[in-house]
Amino acid sequence: MNARLWARPRRARRRWPFAPKLRGQGAQEGMFIGVKELERHPLRFHEEFAPGTIDFRAGEFHQAAPLEVELAAELEGAEIHVVGRLAGRLELACARCLEPVEREVASRFDLRYRPVSAIARDEEIGLKPGDLEVGFYAGEGLFLADVVAEQIYLALPMKVVCRDDCRGLCPGCGANLNREACRCGPRAVDPRLAPLAEWAAKKKSSR
Repeated sequence: MNARLWARPRRARRRWPFAPKLRGQGAQEGMFIGVKELERHPLRFHEEFAPGTIDFRAGEFHQAAPLEVELAAELEGAEIHVVGRLAGRLELACARCLEPVEREVASRFDLRYRPVSAIARDEEIGLKPGDLEVGFYAGEGLFLADVVAEQIYLALPMKVVCRDDCRGLCPGCGANLNREACRCGPRAVDPRLAPLAEWAAKKKSSR
């Protein structure tokens, strides 16, 4: 990473084009990492996104607290080189009982974005190990919200439980077994298993 990216930070100017993953008032203040501005100087952002500002377009989690993002970007040839960090708190559903659970999320990232046109030029060239970390942008650049949303998804834990001994939901009646007893009635014995049930009862009584 070029040292001047952090040594000579400049505040990015607010942009007004519509940012597809920002909503509400944030949609009018979408921050754009533009190639033309990067040609003049590196950009640096230090922003705080309130809950609901970024539309993550997923029902699996919600933002529970302001999301702090610090990011610097510079142009290296045709590539946009982005380095930054984010920290916040998300509300997710417990994988066992579906109750809401809050978890801290933090990530540091070092990313490179190439213009989409590079795909056509490089389609005959084999992938190098580092190429799997490269993203692509279309048009004149990319929105900060898109970078943030992508990194949030990558930072999500594979599985979240409200507590280690969570008993989950009853598969029959759906009761939360952490708070209430199962409401399922006596289950009818499959006639095909009746001989096995009789054998088990006899074995138990013979002890």
